[in-house]
Amino acid sequence: MNNNSDTKEYILRQASEHDVKFIRLWFCDILGRLKGFAINVEDLEDCIDKGVIFDGGAIEGLARQGESDTIATPDLNTWQILPWRPDENSVARLFCNLNSFSNQEKVIDSRNVLQKNLMKANKNDYKFYLSPEIEFYYLDSEKKIVDEDDAGYFDQRSVVNRGSNFRRECVLSLEEMGIPVRSSHHEVSMNQHEIGLRHTDALTMADSIITTRLVVKQTALNHQGFATFMPRPFGNLNGNGLHLYLSLYQGDENVFYSENTKNNLSNLGENFMAGILEYSAEMSILTNQWINSYKRLLPNLEAPVAGKDLSNNISDIIRIPNILKGDNNNARIEFRLPDSACNPYLTFSAILHAGLEGIKNDIKIEKKWKSNIPSSLYEAIKVSENSNFLKDAIGNEAYNSILENKEKEWIEHHSVVTDYERKYYMKFL
Repeated sequence: MNNNSDTKEYILRQASEHDVKFIRLWFCDILGRLKGFAINVEDLEDCIDKGVIFDGGAIEGLARQGESDTIATPDLNTWQILPWRPDENSVARLFCNLNSFSNQEKVIDSRNVLQKNLMKANKNDYKFYLSPEIEFYYLDSEKKIVDEDDAGYFDQRSVVNRGSNFRRECVLSLEEMGIPVRSSHHEVSMNQHEIGLRHTDALTMADSIITTRLVVKQTALNHQGFATFMPRPFGNLNGNGLHLYLSLYQGDENVFYSENTKNNLSNLGENFMAGILEYSAEMSILTNQWINSYKRLLPNLEAPVAGKDLSNNISDIIRIPNILKGDNNNARIEFRLPDSACNPYLTFSAILHAGLEGIKNDIKIEKKWKSNIPSSLYEAIKVSENSNFLKDAIGNEAYNSILENKEKEWIEHHSVVTDYERKYYMKFL
């Protein structure tokens, strides 16, 4: 659908036919957390025509400065009815783009950051596509591990139907909302699951990841449970990754594919991959934005290992999946560094910018390449300070906001005295 009168009429007709009473206007703060507010159906047409004014201070994350009049303009392509809400007086949603009411203030809209990057790439006829594998934990209502769900990787035992029934319901809700699911299965750790979404354009996928996180949490709540995308919620279990399968199209051609190379990855694909590796440390403040993110990046957790000058295999961070000969549409790069709790709009922006820089500057992967991924949020902050790459990738306003948010998070964390410290130090101090 296009943002035109036909689309508007379609939405108004859908709202009438499905007894929609409330429309949730969705947007994300700078940290990728879903925000929004509801309007009544009586105001839907006015919202489509003019947008809605609200206090946009909420989009600044932890670094909120005060109230800021902001216009939420709905993206009509994102109209969907929420399947978990009642059929009577039902509820729909629209993702929104945000702008300052007065045009005198800068509104930091991470969705708009990605849109600008995609438009910039489109000037060279590039289109960026992704498919993610989204990992999460499905716990009991007390946010604790359920011992009965002791299944392992790809386990299909009937005794673990708690998880399989839960995944089934998540998949059905997602597909009812127009989000195609490629696969779902139990992950390595007990109570851990994965949902893989089908390959699509970057903006649609970022919206889909935000929607998936809500659907999973809502479904868990409906089952008297709790779901979390926290990068590593338990010290004795694996973390939650967001493995991304990337491709770049020029027209109808997947420019990552080559039938003349051993791994079927073209020279442009090699450059794109090299660009991601080149800037992976600087973008870690986006791909792994939380203090807890770096507890996932430890040895023996089936994730990239953080730390400078480590002789890790490149494939721990980024790899080329095998494809059948001639299957050019499936020539992709898998990027394994991000976790499930990142802001997908900013993360995709940084990945795309890094890859295109790799193509532009003909970057090659060094034979003696060594990992330089920061091992803590503090290190990530230091690496990102004065990063021209990040400023170019997400813009000065978003860059400054991210740094301010992350510095605030680190300072607050650093001041907390933990039970571990008391237990350890009081033995001898």
